[in-house]
Amino acid sequence: MFTGIIEDLGIITNLREENTNLHITVKSSIISELKIDQSVAHNGVCLTVVDVNNDEYTVTAIKETLNKTNLGTLQLNDKVNLERAMKLGDRLDGHIVQGHVDQTGICTNIKEENGSWFFTFQYDASLNNLTIEKGSITVNGTSLTVVNSKKDSFSVAIIPYTYQHTNFNTFKIGTIVNLEFDVLGKYVTKLVAMNS
Repeated sequence: MFTGIIEDLGIITNLREENTNLHITVKSSIISELKIDQSVAHNGVCLTVVDVNNDEYTVTAIKETLNKTNLGTLQLNDKVNLERAMKLGDRLDGHIVQGHVDQTGICTNIKEENGSWFFTFQYDASLNNLTIEKGSITVNGTSLTVVNSKKDSFSVAIIPYTYQHTNFNTFKIGTIVNLEFDVLGKYVTKLVAMNS
């Protein structure tokens, strides 16, 4: 389990395909606290550390993960949002994040306003995911509050600290992002659908 509070921006240093798997090597300042078998969220995708070497570590993404997330689009030197799994008893500063991406979305608008930024994302509403005004959403692993909720899109406001310490500062119109919708909202949606 994660909180959506990004700890570090990792840099992709190597991408190696093996059959349908992709081995992703990341350089990060949190390396001294990592060990093999540990879970780390990469742009919101929970992956297991399989190798630690000096200031880099490696994780492996399987074909299904590559198909359902933006990890298959990674290139060398790309920045990824990193968060280690939550420790039992820690504060929940963001919201409950599972590290299981529901679908990808696309950035459709970026607006700077008085030192903050508004990002708008569109997603495929046919997958029955939803947002609500002032509800939680995870974008590339970052816990955020929905500002403007529509049937197939939403906006979030980004403060300067978040902009500088996540990969939001690399987003452009057309950037593909990982979305994890609020877990409580997913259960409510499923229950309503079952009782209709």
